[in-house]
Amino acid sequence: MDSILFIIIAAVAGIGGGFAVAKMLEKKSAANLLGTAKKDAALILKDAQQEAENIKKDKILQAKEKFIELKAEHEQVILARDKKTAEAEKRIRDKESQVSNELSKTKKLNDDYEAKAAEYNSKLEMLDRKTQEVEKMHKSQLNQLEVISGLSAEEAREQLVEGLRAEAKTKAMAHIQDTIEEAKLTAQQEAKKIIINTIQRVGTEEAVENCVSVFNIESDDVKGRIIGREGRNIRAIEAATGVEIIVDDTPEAIILSCFDPVRREIARLSLHKLVTDGRIHPARIEEVVAKTTKQIEEEIAEVGKRTVIDLGIHGLHPELIKIVGRMKYRSSYGQNLLQHSREVSKLCGIMAAELGLNVKLAKRAGLLHDIGKVPDTESDLPHALLGMQWAEKYGEKEEVCNAIGAHHDEIEMKSLLSPIVQVCDAISGARPGARRQVLDSYIQRLKDLEEIAFGFHGVKNAYAIQAGRELRVIVESEKVSDEMAATLSFEISQKIQTEMTYPGQVKITVIRETRAVNIAK
Repeated sequence: MDSILFIIIAAVAGIGGGFAVAKMLEKKSAANLLGTAKKDAALILKDAQQEAENIKKDKILQAKEKFIELKAEHEQVILARDKKTAEAEKRIRDKESQVSNELSKTKKLNDDYEAKAAEYNSKLEMLDRKTQEVEKMHKSQLNQLEVISGLSAEEAREQLVEGLRAEAKTKAMAHIQDTIEEAKLTAQQEAKKIIINTIQRVGTEEAVENCVSVFNIESDDVKGRIIGREGRNIRAIEAATGVEIIVDDTPEAIILSCFDPVRREIARLSLHKLVTDGRIHPARIEEVVAKTTKQIEEEIAEVGKRTVIDLGIHGLHPELIKIVGRMKYRSSYGQNLLQHSREVSKLCGIMAAELGLNVKLAKRAGLLHDIGKVPDTESDLPHALLGMQWAEKYGEKEEVCNAIGAHHDEIEMKSLLSPIVQVCDAISGARPGARRQVLDSYIQRLKDLEEIAFGFHGVKNAYAIQAGRELRVIVESEKVSDEMAATLSFEISQKIQTEMTYPGQVKITVIRETRAVNIAK
């Protein structure tokens, strides 16, 4: 409104007076604005004061509420603390009452203890008085006894101790003697029981070796072919095998006689091959005998393997297996050595099981106990010691070696296996009909005859035949001449006469053969 008025005045007054009017209007407008601002400021101040009062009231209310809330929380804390304090005071009162009870009990116990202690002390005093009285009475009695007996207490004590010692010694000796007798009787009974049980649990086979084998043929015409022209074939067979071949009137049979089962088996198989093949002449005979000998060696190894497998023995050295196989062709007092060793092995296993010992080691020792009876070369050692040396050589355990060496008491027994092997060997050999003493001595005589012949220079082979009544000696033609052959025959006969005992007479035949062989190509 004022601005409009100012404009109108300016327009009317003109340009010249317009400035003055404008200034007046400006002053008036400024005064109006100042008044208006003061009014507004007063209103704003009033509103601010009013709002501050409201805020103050609100804050006071909030502070009161917070105070009330904090006061309530504080009261709860105080109540909880008072509750805990009350509980603690209650526990303390309970403990105080408990302690009071314990103290009263302890006081009562102390009173009882003091009463018992006083009673005990009085009893001790009374006991001491009585002990002194007893000692006085004992001394007086000892004095009286010494006066009566004329001995001092020490001397009487020594006499009494000596008498008691002698009596105790006598009773102890009697008791020891009774105990020993009872132990012997019990041990004998137990040993017999174990041996009987062992024998009953082994199925034995009786096999007695003979010195002849019968070779069956299809017809008697074969006999002539075996004999050959002028007996060349039969002499070649006997020379190659060392077996005496007896061709007599027995129908369809030829008898092979030799104390060595290996030789007889080689001769039998060789004859079978020759007769089957049909070619029978000296060169063929030597070839067949050589092949058969090799075959027998392989069979010996196979027999040894089967034997150790049957007995459940493992880890045996290959050489020991061959030795076990060779026992098939050896006999001891007429008893087959392999069958005897198998039987001893089974007996040892059963007896070791009865006694709670190692069954496998016992079987091993039983099988190997007689391996010294099948040596490749003659030895001066007893067969038990020779077998022990072989077992040690091929890595057998010490218990097994000792059992082999001690089963005939050549060495000291160091393990429980040794007496077991000895007993089982005796059991196997003592069965009725198991052995023949005469046969063994007869075979030994034949072996001794052959050994005497081998002791001379130039001897290639020597065979005792006709039950020891003839000794055939085959010499090397390059080393022994015809004149030397006659001399050799005489020297052998003289040595046999001086060194051996035998029934009847022994014929010594020295054979020297010169053979020329050529090959047509």
